Amino acid sequence: MYKRILVPVDGSTTSMNGLEKAIRLSKASGAKLRILHVVDGIAFSRDHSMFTATAEKFRESGRKLIREVMARVKKQEVQADSRMVENLTGRAADTIAKEASKWKADVIVMGTHGRRGFNRLMLGSDAELVARTATVSVLLVQPSKAGRRGGKKK
Repeated sequence: MYKRILVPVDGSTTSMNGLEKAIRLSKASGAKLRILHVVDGIAFSRDHSMFTATAEKFRESGRKLIREVMARVKKQEVQADSRMVENLTGRAADTIAKEASKWKADVIVMGTHGRRGFNRLMLGSDAELVARTATVSVLLVQPSKAGRRGGKKK
């Protein structure tokens, strides 16, 4: 099955959904996880507002996130390492696809917001871009129906 699973995380609920799925896959297949955090130029840190954020604050938030995620993974007793990559001039998706290729990942597992229509058009989708540009398989993990905006469909 899988030997190497790349898991991009940004601290959002969406990326944590992807992490949980990757942990389950790792346990089932014995695969090693690589936790990847991309410090990018358009990210909004969960610890800072857009008025106080600096590149160094993004880096520190990234280091903190990696520590938290690695502690979570360690409790699940799966093999994992981590990497933080800086890309202040482009989209995180470009870096994720490049890192997957460089590390020789078998699959990228990442959360997606499952946006459609106007929201997708306006906000874009790093997950979709990764799926289109990566040279390895990509598993996109959508939020549960209860977690999606707008609640239940009628």
